Amino acid sequence: MDNEDATPTEDLAQLLARLKDEYGVNDSQIAAAIGASVSTVNTWVHRKRQPRPDALRALAAAYPKFTEDRLFAAAGRKTPGPLSATAEERLLELFRGLTAEQQEIKELELRALNEHNRSALS
Repeated sequence: MDNEDATPTEDLAQLLARLKDEYGVNDSQIAAAIGASVSTVNTWVHRKRQPRPDALRALAAAYPKFTEDRLFAAAGRKTPGPLSATAEERLLELFRGLTAEQQEIKELELRALNEHNRSALS
């Protein structure tokens, strides 16, 4: 089954079961590979919690047969957009053009959006 072509019909627990089978790893090895605790991985396997975006990215990096898009879809999350070096520089330049007060407001807005993304479906 090709991960990219399939419509996501499996949840994260099912995808993790396939990942463990495909790579011959267990929860402890997954946890070590992504810098998480075994109990954290166990909560995902038993559908008690969903991983945060940084954990999904780490899974994709450690187990490249399972892409970020596929992992995020299985977790019921939207994949965060890419940020190229040029886009990052453009955003910083725009931010630098704001007053100190405007920068504080934008930082609060960005923190709220990030917190929403982190806590969604947790």
